Amino acid sequence: MRPAAPGWTPEPKDPSTPEQPAQVRRILRLFRPYRGRLALVGLLVAASSLVSVASPFLLREILDVAIPRQRTGLLSLLALGMILTAVMTSVFGVLQTLISTTVGQRVMHDLRTGVYAKLQRMPLAFFTRTRTGEVQSRIANDIGGMQATVTSTATSLVSNLTSVVATIVAMLALDWRLTLASLALLPFFVWVSRRVGRERKRIATDRQKQMAVLSALVTESLSVSGILLGRTMGRSDSLTRGFAGESERLVDLEVRSNMAGRWRMATIGIVMAAIPALLYWTAGMLTHFGGPAFSIGTLVAFVTLQQGLLRPTVSLLTTGVEMQTSLALFQRIFEYLDLPVTITEPEHPVVLPSVRGEVRFESVDFSYDDDSRSYDGGSRGPDTPGSADSTGGTGGTGSTVSARDRTLHGVDLTVPPGSSLAIVGATGSGKSTLSYLVPRLYDVSAGRVTLDGVDVRDLGFATLSEAVGVVSQETYLFHATVAENLRFAKPAASDEELRAAARAAQIHEQIAALPDGYDTLVGERGYRFSGGEKQRLALARTILRDPPVLILDEATSALDTRTERAVQEAIDALSAGRTTLTIAHRLSTIRDADQIVVLDGGRIVERGTHEQLLAADGKYAALVRRDGETPGADGTPGDREPADVVVG
Repeated sequence: MRPAAPGWTPEPKDPSTPEQPAQVRRILRLFRPYRGRLALVGLLVAASSLVSVASPFLLREILDVAIPRQRTGLLSLLALGMILTAVMTSVFGVLQTLISTTVGQRVMHDLRTGVYAKLQRMPLAFFTRTRTGEVQSRIANDIGGMQATVTSTATSLVSNLTSVVATIVAMLALDWRLTLASLALLPFFVWVSRRVGRERKRIATDRQKQMAVLSALVTESLSVSGILLGRTMGRSDSLTRGFAGESERLVDLEVRSNMAGRWRMATIGIVMAAIPALLYWTAGMLTHFGGPAFSIGTLVAFVTLQQGLLRPTVSLLTTGVEMQTSLALFQRIFEYLDLPVTITEPEHPVVLPSVRGEVRFESVDFSYDDDSRSYDGGSRGPDTPGSADSTGGTGGTGSTVSARDRTLHGVDLTVPPGSSLAIVGATGSGKSTLSYLVPRLYDVSAGRVTLDGVDVRDLGFATLSEAVGVVSQETYLFHATVAENLRFAKPAASDEELRAAARAAQIHEQIAALPDGYDTLVGERGYRFSGGEKQRLALARTILRDPPVLILDEATSALDTRTERAVQEAIDALSAGRTTLTIAHRLSTIRDADQIVVLDGGRIVERGTHEQLLAADGKYAALVRRDGETPGADGTPGDREPADVVVG
C-alpha cells in the first residue's frame, strides 16, 4: 500500500495578512489587457457624474430666480435642462454597463481558461490527491462567485467614487459650513464598513470551502459508480443524511455571511437618512445666531445634493464590503494558479524524426512521497544530459525520502525496438508505476527513462503522446458517441479508419448491431457497455492513434476467457513491430513475451522468458504454482486453461 501523501491544495492564508495589497495589485493586473475599454468607462462615468451634479444647480435657479421673477422662458430652459440631464445620465449609464460587463466577462473567461489550462499541466499526482469536486468547485463556484465583482463592482466603485467627489465639490460651492456638517460622520462610517468587510471575507472563505465539500459529495455519490455502490451497500439513506448535514452547515454560513454587519450597515443608512433634518436645523440655527440667511433654492439644492451623496456613499461602503468578500474568492483561485507544475515541457525539446521504440530504464528510483514533497520533477546524475537545467523538469537534487519508502529501487532494464516486455509481480510491487514513467505521467526520483536514447524529460509532450500509447485497466469513455470517443485519439480519422480500428479490437460487430451504430451514446463513463466492451473500445482508440510504443496496463483484466482470446489476437496483431510493455495478471497474455521481469518490492528480482523463469523455479514459478498451474516436465503449462491463471 502506498503511504498517504499530503494534499496539494494549500491552506488559505489569514485574510488579515499584510499580503492583501499585493493581492489587490494582482487583481488589477487581470484588467490590464482591457485598459483601453476601462478608460472609456472612466470617461463615461466622469461625464455621467458631472451631468448629474448639474441638476441641483438648475433646481436652485428655478426656485430662486425663474419662479419668483416669473421668467417663463428661463423656467422652460431650466426644466428642459433637468430632463436632458436625466436622459444623458441614463444613456451614459447604459453604455458604461455594457462596456464594463463585457470587460468583466472577458476577465472571468481569462480566469476560467487560466485555471483549466493550469490543471491540464498538473501531474497525475495532483489528481490522485485532490477530490474532483474540489477542482470543480474552484472553477464553478469560486470564479462564478466573483462575477459581480469583475463585471459590475469595479465600475460601481469608480462611478460612485466620482459621484461622491463631484457632489462634495458642488456642496462646497454652495456652502462650506453645511458641507462640513454633512461629512462629520463619514470617517465613522468608513471604519464600520472596513470591520464588516473583514468579517464577511473570513466567513466567505469558510463558505467556499463548504461549497467545495458539497460539490465533492455530489460528484462522488451521484455518479453512476457512486449510486451503484450506495444502493448495493444499503447506504443511500446514510449518504442522504451526510449530505443534509453538510448542507445544514452551508445554510449557517450563508446566513452568517448575509447578516454579518447588517445591523451596523443599517445604522449607517438611518443616520445618513436623518442628515437632511440636521442640515435644516443647522441652517436655522446659523440664521438665528446672526449668520447669513440661506435662500430656499440654495437650501433645497444642498439637501438634494446631500441626498444624492447618500446613495453613492452607502454604495461605496457596501462595495468595499463586497470586495473584501471577493478577495477571499480571488485568493482561492490564485492558490490554484500558483500551484507548482513539477512535470514541465523542456525549454528546447528534442525532436525525434522517427521513433524506433527502444525503451531503457537506467538506475531508476521513484517514490510517491518524493513526488508530493519536493515536486522537483525527479533528478539525474551529474553526467546525464540536461541535468543542469531543472526548469524543464529535467533536473533535481535527488530523492528526499528514505530507500525503504521508495516504490522503485535501482531499476535497470532495456526493451529493444519492436520487442515485448511483460511485467509481473504481487500487488503493490510497482508494475504500473514503472510503466507510467515512460509517458511521463510521473517523473523519476533518480536515474532516467529514455526513448531511443533520449531522456523522456527532454522530449516534448506532443512527441511523447504520439510515440507512447497507454491502455489501462480503468477505461475512461466520455459521455459522447462511440465515434466521438474513438476520434478523441485522432480527430481527423475517417469512418473507414474507425471501423478498421474497431475490427482490430474485435468490437466492430457489436457496434454495428446497435440501432445507432457508431452514433450510439456510450453513457456516463461508458456504462451502457459491458466492461469487456469498454476495454475493447479503449483498445480501438489506441489502435487508431497507432503509437510505436504500446503500454498495456492489465488491459484484458475485465474480459472473460472467450473475449480475452479474441482481444489477445487483436493485441498480438497490434503489437507486431511495436515495442510493447504489458502489465498482466493472466499468464496467457504474457507467456509469449520476449522478456518477462518479476518485480518484488520495487526491485527486479527475476528476468527471462517464460520457459527460462519456469526452469529457474523462482518467484515466477511460485506465482504460477500458487495460482494453480503446474508446469509439465518440458516446462510447458499443465492441463489447466492458461487464460484463468493469475500471476500477480
